[in-house]
Amino acid sequence: MGIWKNWTRFEIVWLLTFTMVNIYLFFAWKDSLIGLISSISGMLCVVLVAKGKISNYYWGMIQTSTYAYIAYGYGLYGEVMLNALFYFPVQFIGIYLWKKNKTENGVRGEDVTIKRLSKTGWFYTVLVVLIFTVGYGFFLKYLGGNNVWTDSVTNVLSITAQIMMLKRLTEQWILWISVNVLSIFLWASALGSQGGNDFSMLVMWSAFLVNSIYGYINWRKLYSQQL
Repeated sequence: MGIWKNWTRFEIVWLLTFTMVNIYLFFAWKDSLIGLISSISGMLCVVLVAKGKISNYYWGMIQTSTYAYIAYGYGLYGEVMLNALFYFPVQFIGIYLWKKNKTENGVRGEDVTIKRLSKTGWFYTVLVVLIFTVGYGFFLKYLGGNNVWTDSVTNVLSITAQIMMLKRLTEQWILWISVNVLSIFLWASALGSQGGNDFSMLVMWSAFLVNSIYGYINWRKLYSQQL
């Protein structure tokens, strides 16, 4: 089966379809090359996360660095700081932590053991998200950023979800679903108000939303199989 070993038909079709759509938009809308690279590498990253594969972090290094560059051009400073100062270095931490928690006998070829978040864990997670969203929102407003409150909640949720991902918690996907919905709104607003041709960012976040729903379903199934 080669490179598609342990991939479901849905995963293969979804990844190939998304890639072809991005290539089409690159030529049809004269999208930027760096936008195309960021979008495709990002999709490879999140699909591999949904499969519980450690290799997602290598693609994540490419996506976070290119995405930070694009976001800077639109004045989305929260997105820039999130990707350049947090996401990018976290990729290396993720490789280390996930390799320490590999499954002994892979379930459908998946790499890491999966956990669930407790009710107490949910309480503290929601509390922390609310506090930091307000504080970070005022900080972005001080910097003169655009769409500061959407930018703030997106960034705080993203950081929280990324930490949950490092801990291999299934509930990370609920936060990623929220992040993806807000990010679609964020980029639609930025492109509408400032122009630009990075429409691949909208396509990327839309694809991320579908993948996050799939990731939640798949991780719940994998958790049950690992019990």
